[in-house]
Amino acid sequence: KIGGGRGAEGAAGLADAALFNAVEHFVPFGAAGAVIAAILLRFAPDTAWMLPGLWQMLIGLGLFAALRFLPRSVAIAGAWYFLAGAAVLMLSSETRSLSPWAMGVPFGVGQLLLAAILHAALGDANAKGR
Repeated sequence: KIGGGRGAEGAAGLADAALFNAVEHFVPFGAAGAVIAAILLRFAPDTAWMLPGLWQMLIGLGLFAALRFLPRSVAIAGAWYFLAGAAVLMLSSETRSLSPWAMGVPFGVGQLLLAAILHAALGDANAKGR
């Protein structure tokens, strides 16, 4: 049993602790994204077109940092976000305009990918616990 024989309550407590640890490792990347956005928008608004790509790369790095507390297959989503961010930076550099599609499409795909990965990794464990 997970949790040293404590039953479902012990397993839920361990899952909550693992989730808290994952979020705790992800927070610095979110803070970095907010600081980068504030600086670019305040001091170099003409470079705002880079924000979606930078944010996606930071999300990817955050997922890699939290990987110790998440299923290993989450690395696929981390790689998606990192590579999508690099692609968005390259594609947006041609127009240098801020497009909602540059954030919406990669983020939507990444979230669906992450949900599928977590469902596959944790769905069976949740079904067995009922």
